[in-house]
Amino acid sequence: MATIDKKTIQKLREITGLGMMDCKKALVETDGDVEKAVDILRRKGAAVAAKRSDKETAEGVVHAYIHPGSRVGVLVELNCETDFVANTKDVQDFAKDLALHIAALKPLYLTSDEVDPKFLEHEKSIIMEQLADSGKPEQILNKIVEGKINKLYSDICLLDQTFVKNDQFTVAQALQEIIGKTGENIKIKRFARYEIGA
Repeated sequence: MATIDKKTIQKLREITGLGMMDCKKALVETDGDVEKAVDILRRKGAAVAAKRSDKETAEGVVHAYIHPGSRVGVLVELNCETDFVANTKDVQDFAKDLALHIAALKPLYLTSDEVDPKFLEHEKSIIMEQLADSGKPEQILNKIVEGKINKLYSDICLLDQTFVKNDQFTVAQALQEIIGKTGENIKIKRFARYEIGA
C-alpha cells in the first residue's frame, strides 16, 4: 500500500475543494491514485445529492456581486434545508464563486429545460442549413445537430457550464460536491445578471 503524503492530499483538495480527511480516505482507498480518488469523491457527492434531492429547501442565501467598475452586477439565490447550513463558510463561498461565474460566463438560463423552444428551433434550423450540402445521411445529421445543441447548452445554461473556479467540474457537479460536503439538499433557485449597455 502506498503512503499518502500531504502533497498528494493537498493536490486532491485543490481539485475537489473537499476536506483533508475525505481526501485522505479516498486516496487510501485508491492506493494514492488521484484520478480514481476524484471519481470516488464525485460519486459520493452525487449519492448524497440523490438521497437529499426530495428534501425541502426553504432556507438559503441571496448573494450580490458588483464587478469592479460597477458595469456588471449579479444576484444569485441558493436554497438549502436549514439556515445553519446557509450560513456556513462552504455555502457562502459557493454563492460568491457562483456569482463570479455568472458575471464572467453570462449564462442565459439555469437549466436546459428552461431554454426558450423558439430559440432552440431557430438554432436547430441554422445548424441544419449549415449542414444542408454535406451529403451526410439524415441519421448522422441528427447526431451532429444533437451534439451541437448539447454544446449550446454548455454555453448558455448555468448548470451545464464548466465551473469557472474549477474546470474539472460543471456547475452541476460543483453543486453536487457542496451537497456532499454539507449533507443537505442545496438548489440554485435563480439568478439575474445585469450589465450596462447589454
